Amino acid sequence: MNRIATILTAVTAAALLSACVFAPPSGSSNAYDADALAKNSDRAIAACGAGNVKEVSAKSYSCK
Repeated sequence: MNRIATILTAVTAAALLSACVFAPPSGSSNAYDADALAKNSDRAIAACGAGNVKEVSAKSYSCK
């Protein structure tokens, strides 16, 4: 019984210490995102009309 508890403790500690860390991409991809955001902003204004844009992201936009 003591051996099983030790193994479970070791496995739990290993699982907790090997957590995945998510970080946003860095470097030149930020410049790409800013360029894509600017292009989508222009597209959104053209498609929705000024004052009718609800949300704009680097990948899409939505109208009100």
